[in-house]
Amino acid sequence: MSQTDLSQPQISVAATYMRGGTSKGTFINEKNLPAAAQQPGKARDQLLLRITGSPDPYGQQIDGMGGATSSTSKVVLVGPATKEGHDVDYTFCQIAIDKAFVDYSGNCGNLTAAVGSFAIAQGLVSADKVPENGICTVNIWQKNIQKTIVAHIPMKNGQVQEMGDFYLDGVAFPAAEVVVEFLDPADASGSMFPTGNLVDDLEVPDIGTFKATFISAGIPTMFLNASELGYTATELQGDINTKPEVLAWFEKIRAYGAVKMGLIASPEEAANRQHTPKISFVAPAKGYTTSSGKQLKTEDIDLCVRALSMGKLHHAMMGTASVAIATAAAIPGTLVNLAAGGGERSSVTFGHASGTLKVGAEAKLVDGQWQATKAVMSRSARRIMQGEVLVPADTF
Repeated sequence: MSQTDLSQPQISVAATYMRGGTSKGTFINEKNLPAAAQQPGKARDQLLLRITGSPDPYGQQIDGMGGATSSTSKVVLVGPATKEGHDVDYTFCQIAIDKAFVDYSGNCGNLTAAVGSFAIAQGLVSADKVPENGICTVNIWQKNIQKTIVAHIPMKNGQVQEMGDFYLDGVAFPAAEVVVEFLDPADASGSMFPTGNLVDDLEVPDIGTFKATFISAGIPTMFLNASELGYTATELQGDINTKPEVLAWFEKIRAYGAVKMGLIASPEEAANRQHTPKISFVAPAKGYTTSSGKQLKTEDIDLCVRALSMGKLHHAMMGTASVAIATAAAIPGTLVNLAAGGGERSSVTFGHASGTLKVGAEAKLVDGQWQATKAVMSRSARRIMQGEVLVPADTF
């Protein structure tokens, strides 16, 4: 990057800042990207980093749109569909906070809930598909994972309905419900269980050996038993995120799990693959107090789940990890299924740090291999700001 030329104006990029589920991010119509950033590559990455305020050695992203958490250091690119039978293309960009790195290795299930609304507002969905009132079905091609996602967007008087009475744990205010279907959510490039087993032994040098379920559904995820780790899966962020040595401990386990899943060749490579895989731990249902002070009862949930994202315990639950949870719960014998009581199930309600979430999933055994047909969950989305985001002209 060149030395700042004070005589140069800033570059403006039309953008919308949106909440989707329990995440927030900057949404950009691909056609509005500067010419140099129209194609994937260094210039685009530099633009997205500067928009978000990364890399920031202070870890605060003060000079950008990022919120200094994995849930808010995100950019979404939406453009015309390149895949037949779809309305739009969606590229998710997870921005590292303290590093100059953009991770495209997975999707964000929470922000997916806002993609359909943004696409409609941008005129990317054919007008004949958008009803005056009712539900607009938007077929989204998720380019990161090469999968179809169907968003059901409520419409009122020709506009996306954003206000409503649907409460999502982890979000302070109600909004309109958006139903999202993740079709064929398993990894297209290989087995849904990359090791070929429902449960494996994961050996981590100098730490120990743990039972683990490795699954690629929604997003590559590793599940461990909370009790083996010394936890209960009722922890809140302060119980883990305030302890650097614990976070480093979890990251080492995640790195060795990533090798076991075949995602990287050596643990050292995990530093450049922060977004995937996710590491999560599960336990049988148990009542606890959520981060908002709400009292959950044991009978309110099927199991407890906690997950780390970008090196920190998540304040609620990632949407894609929720797909992995529901899919694993539907398959008898996985650690998630066993924590939920075992047996066959088509949906699961799990407890996370902010409350509960119910997710449906369908899985079937075909020729000895488990296949996931779809996962369904309800989220909500809302525009927070729209206009132009500014970056220095020497960004690229």
